[in-house]
Amino acid sequence: MTTPPPANPGLADPTYAAFAWRRFRRILGWMAIVAAVFIVLAILVLQHVYGPMGWVAILAVIGGAGGSIMLTAVLMGLVFLSSGTGHDEAVKEIE
Repeated sequence: MTTPPPANPGLADPTYAAFAWRRFRRILGWMAIVAAVFIVLAILVLQHVYGPMGWVAILAVIGGAGGSIMLTAVLMGLVFLSSGTGHDEAVKEIE
């Protein structure tokens, strides 16, 4: 007799894992586009307000704003991944 599959296989099922990671990468891709647009706009506004910017200031905007946006996107994407694959419910079962 075979055992029935779990109600929500989560990342144990390769097909569902591929779908979940593809969705995670898609979220990150869209957020990278948002970050790039925001960085360009931020640099343009800063150059308009303060005049020409040096390369160090431009790198600071890229690292600060872009890094913050992408870090937020990764963490929120992992929250969606954890919730969508049933890992949150699995923790409740362990307790």
